[in-house]
Amino acid sequence: MTEFAHDTIVPFEDSALSKKDQVAGMFNQIAGKYDFLNRLLSVGIDVYWRKKGLQQLSSIFPDNLLDVATGTADVAIMAAKMLRPTSIVGMDISSGMLDIAQKKIQEKGLSHTIQLKLADSEAMPFDDNQFDAVTVAFGVRNFQDLRKGLSEIRRVLKPGGKLMVLEFSKPTFPLVKWIYTFYMKIVTPNLGKLFSKNKAAYTYLDKSIQQFPEGKNFIKILQEIGYQQTEHKPLSAGICSIYCGIK
Repeated sequence: MTEFAHDTIVPFEDSALSKKDQVAGMFNQIAGKYDFLNRLLSVGIDVYWRKKGLQQLSSIFPDNLLDVATGTADVAIMAAKMLRPTSIVGMDISSGMLDIAQKKIQEKGLSHTIQLKLADSEAMPFDDNQFDAVTVAFGVRNFQDLRKGLSEIRRVLKPGGKLMVLEFSKPTFPLVKWIYTFYMKIVTPNLGKLFSKNKAAYTYLDKSIQQFPEGKNFIKILQEIGYQQTEHKPLSAGICSIYCGIK
């Protein structure tokens, strides 16, 4: 069994709270600035990444989709337009993020398609074999127990259903790696502090990326849990990666 230290990386090292509770509290604090900072810090390329990720599901025509760690529902909203499923459930542990998500969904007239649920990825309130597809965009790093979360996702997927994970990864090209390291360690935390008043959240972002079992290591975990036809697709010189697996 493959083991990694990513589960021990927490937003606030001096807190006695569990990683799960710290992550929920962190996102509650930054929810109001989350979308703005996403666009700013990624220079808008995160929109392209989400589109590329959802394109991996276009061939299976999912009728019902679960978006885990939905945050402010960017993926759920994009999926409603790109994939046109009958129903989408967006699930998150942060009530603050879901409040923002609900406003966006209502403004776009998607309340009939997208429903939101405050719930834990490691104990989902859904039946076995319920969803045609599950997406997780930039959320698996925040799972308290990565294997448990991925196993829960597999449980609620229908046989033949597809998981699509979008997650940050570390570039390998020397120049890109140098720029990326400077940006993540210096620029991102300070911009996060300036606009969200929460430098710790964006320092945690870099630490959690550094410890995450990316690439072939993440694929190996998916395979050990029981996912089939696993795939890994690097994006933007390896700054981001798409992972897919079939139940």
